[in-house]
Amino acid sequence: MIGAMACWFSTTAIGPDLAAHWALSNGQAAWLTNAVQIGFVLGALASSAVNLPDIMPMTRLIAIAAILTALANAAVLLEPGFGGLLLARMATGFALAGVYPPALKLMATWFVTGRGLAMGLLVGALTVGSAAPHLLRALGQGLDWRLVVAGASIAALSSAAIFGLAVREGPHGFARARFDPRQTVAVLRNRPVRLANLGYFGHMWELYAMWAWFLSFSIAAMQAGRLPVGSASGLTFAVIASGVIGCAIGGWLSDRIGRCLTTAGMMTISGCCTVLVCLAWGGPAWLLVLVAIVWGISIIGDSAQFSAAVTELSDPRLVGTALTLQLALGFALTVVAIWLMPHVAALLGGWRWAFLALLPGPMMGVWAMMRLRGLPQAAAMASGRC
Repeated sequence: MIGAMACWFSTTAIGPDLAAHWALSNGQAAWLTNAVQIGFVLGALASSAVNLPDIMPMTRLIAIAAILTALANAAVLLEPGFGGLLLARMATGFALAGVYPPALKLMATWFVTGRGLAMGLLVGALTVGSAAPHLLRALGQGLDWRLVVAGASIAALSSAAIFGLAVREGPHGFARARFDPRQTVAVLRNRPVRLANLGYFGHMWELYAMWAWFLSFSIAAMQAGRLPVGSASGLTFAVIASGVIGCAIGGWLSDRIGRCLTTAGMMTISGCCTVLVCLAWGGPAWLLVLVAIVWGISIIGDSAQFSAAVTELSDPRLVGTALTLQLALGFALTVVAIWLMPHVAALLGGWRWAFLALLPGPMMGVWAMMRLRGLPQAAAMASGRC
């Protein structure tokens, strides 16, 4: 999982290098990340429309998708021009739709008790994979940007080999579904699932926009003398990778106090951090770093619990479709948030206050999860803990 997900932000981490190489504007640079999001959405919608995660063996699907991810990511090395670059990134996202949602369902087949923690650790792996390109860039200052892209593709091929040769489904498998496009509509009619999805959408409005633009925020802070010179990529890696801690804590809490309270609590903390990181800009560097790390921990700590909730609230025959649809709609929302951020920064005269635009996301998410907690169906989550 870590290896395949390294391809997601492989070009975001080297955005300044690619901008210089292709003479890209800030708007064009934003589309390098958004192309992956759009590709993922298209892949997830296509997958859910034909119920692919519920009719194909998951390990086979993930292994094939990871190989396609590696190849699509490596196409950047051909230097195809900006149009070709966007197509390559979109193809990478499309292929990743065959990795991430099925991996969540696969993890759920191994756990009934402790599912929240298990899925939290899986999303922790996604977090490390997403942060890895920033680490490569931080460690390889001055090295050719192509090494970051090649390293991510090699990592994805390694993931394909692991899933294809060493992983199998667990003992708590879900029933296979037959191909029926109407099943997607059935998922959308489930009110508890809709509320869990609404909470997830609020979470996603904040998450990927922060991940995509924190490097730009860090560079601006460094140029303003708020961070030590040369620390932008290193800090961005630390902030994103610290989410592993949040995923573990969120999973552990979710199995003990419930999915709704855990997700609402995490979104409350991350929402506060969207404000505090802007205020900390004017203080000492250690305070800005501390708030950013807390934000990195809390912003992803609840992510897996929305997926865990869907596996418990939806029709067992449609778990894969429900998960894939949740992710497709959530990632579609990230396209808007990622596109919006540089415009907000330009409007406000810089990056210091730009992240305030993300605050409505966690606010809406908290509301949705507390509404879900009040429904009788919420007792199906976390062995009755909601």
